[in-house]
This record gives sequence, C-alpha cells and structure tokens, in this order.
Amino acid sequence: MWSSILPRLVFFCILLLPHALYAAPETSKKNLGQLRDRIETLQKDLEDKEESKSEVSSALHEAERAIKEISNKLDNLTHERYEVKNRLNQLQNNLDLIQNKILDQQARLSKLLYQQYVGGQHEYFRLLLNQQNPNQIAREMYYYGYLSRARAKDINTLRGNLAKLRTVVDESNEKTTEITSIQTEQAGQKQLLEQEEIKYKELLSRISKEVDRGRRKIRKLQNDEKRLSLLVEKIGNRKDQPNITSEINLPGASLDRKAFSMLKGLLILPIHGEIVNRFGSSRPNGGVTWKGLFIRASIGKDVKAIAYGQVVFADWLRGFGNILIVDHGDSYMSLYGNNQVLAKKVGDTVHGGDTIATAGNSGVNPNSGLYFELRHKGKPFDPLEWIKLK
Repeated sequence: MWSSILPRLVFFCILLLPHALYAAPETSKKNLGQLRDRIETLQKDLEDKEESKSEVSSALHEAERAIKEISNKLDNLTHERYEVKNRLNQLQNNLDLIQNKILDQQARLSKLLYQQYVGGQHEYFRLLLNQQNPNQIAREMYYYGYLSRARAKDINTLRGNLAKLRTVVDESNEKTTEITSIQTEQAGQKQLLEQEEIKYKELLSRISKEVDRGRRKIRKLQNDEKRLSLLVEKIGNRKDQPNITSEINLPGASLDRKAFSMLKGLLILPIHGEIVNRFGSSRPNGGVTWKGLFIRASIGKDVKAIAYGQVVFADWLRGFGNILIVDHGDSYMSLYGNNQVLAKKVGDTVHGGDTIATAGNSGVNPNSGLYFELRHKGKPFDPLEWIKLK
C-alpha cells in the first residue's frame, strides 16, 4: 500500500513546484495545504498500521500465553500419568498378595470341603446317636458350626477381594485411557497454537517493516513539504515578472503580436512521438490523474519550445527528472520534464521551435520521452485543446 501511495504523493508534490514559481500566493498556499492533507492521510494510514501492529502483538501474546498454559497442563498430565503408573505398580504388587491370599483361602476351603464331604454326614449322625457324653456332643456341634461359619467368611472375603481387585484395575485402566486422550488433545492444540504463533510473528514482522517504511516516507514527504514551504516563501518575496508577450513578437508571421491566450488550436507538440498518457487520465496504481501529456519518444530526440517565452526554471526535481519551465506571459506557462539534457538555463529567452532539451527518462515514468504540461494561473489544463495535430 505504501509503495503505491508514495510515488503518487511525490509526483503530486513536484507537480506543484513549476507553477508555484510564478503562481499567486493564494494558489501556492492551497497546493501546500493539499500536500499537508496528503501527509495527514499518510499519517492516518500509519496510525492504522500501528493499531494493527498492536492488535497482532496482543494476539501473539495471547497465543504465547495459551501455549504456556497448555504446556503446564501437559506437564501436570504427565505427572498424573506417572502417579497412575506408580499406583498400577502398587496395585500389581497388591494383586500378587491378594492372589497368594486367594490361593491360601482356596486351599483352606478345599480342605474344609473335603473333610466335610468325607466325614461330614456320617460324623453328624454319629454324634446324634452317641448319647454317652452330651458335653462332647455340644463341643463337636459347636466346632462344626465354627467351621461352617469360617468357610462362609472365607468365601465372602474371597469374593470381596476379587471384586475389589477388578474395580481397582478397571478404574486405573480408565484413568490411564482418559489421561492419554487428554494428552493427545492438548498436544494437538499446542501444535495448532505454535503454528498460529509462527504466523503472528511473521505478520508482526511484516507490519513492523511497513510501519518503519511508512515513517521514513512521512519524514521524506515532510522534508518535501518544508522545501515547498521555503519555495512558496521565496516566491512570495519575488517581484512580478513583466508581460513578455506584450513586448516581443511571437515567432511566425501568422502569430505576430498575438497573446498566448490567442494561440488555442494553433500550437504544435514540442516533440514527435506517441501520446501514451493524456490529461485527466488515471495515473498508474490509481490516485491522482495526469496533469499533462506523456509523449513517448526515443532518448536524445530534440524537444522544442511551443512558443515564445522566458525560461524560469531549469533543474532536476525528484519525480520530474530534468525539467524546464517557460513563462509565456499573462500567467501562462509550459513545462517540459523527463529530459535527458537541458539546453537552456534560467533567464534565457526562447522562441517557438527552439531546441530547449533532449528527451530522456530521468523522471518516474519507465518510458523514455517527454512530459509536457500547460498551466494558466497555476492551474493545469488540457494541452490537446490548444494543439493543432497534424
């Protein structure tokens, strides 16, 4: 965006310089005000860039904060998974103990069941038939009741241990699966955030460079404004120039003693070539329009003065290249830019048809040729309305 704005601004500023040499102070101040408006617009764009930079910085900070938070969660999950693993190891040890206990309980139950099976029914009837010692009968019956209760208790304990073991193992496996799933999800989120972080850093770097370029361009344009202000001040201190056309005849018998204002439709182009840019057409990349004509021609081709006048500016200007401005009197001026060589200097008198320069490509236009402009009281107008095309 900046690369398209700056050339237009620079060319706009330079276009103001030629007519400012002899324009009224009000017109010069108006042009200077327009330049300052453009600087203000550029500064607004820079502020927008600064705001975008701030937003991207905030987004980058938020991404970094989220990455840190997820990293902490992953660390906690890793620690929790480690604890679950230790718990599973402890459960495995407990499982070994429980299994050994179960084996003992199974052996005891097997022994009790075997004893009861082998002698249980016969012994029970023997005790009932043996009425010699009632106390012995009571003790024997109590003993068998104890064995029966012990067997039931062992069976219940065995069942409880098995159920507890299954519950703990299931819970541990479920917890491990849950942690693994969360870790996978968190790792994916972290990867996405890291990718976003890279994008934000690249965007921030690009915007920062654009902001830096914008600042440099504004400083450069402000220097142009200062230079233009000095020229405007200098112009305001100059004395009015004499009316040239009222004192000296214009070249050609048919144009003798005619004021420049009477030459509409009689002038010829200052150089032979192809008109590639016309007055009022849009300049490259949009923005301001052309204030004159660009005539494409080969380098070194002669550039002719369109009418009698006096050279009031002959120098290089950024955006214009080597330019020459002729004052034709009555506030009419012609401008010739993009030249390779200037053949006249300030103060020289020129006649229509005089060679005043050679075409080149010293300006901003990529083509070689001549930039030609006509102005009246500082305001540009369409040269083709004054040119007699052959």
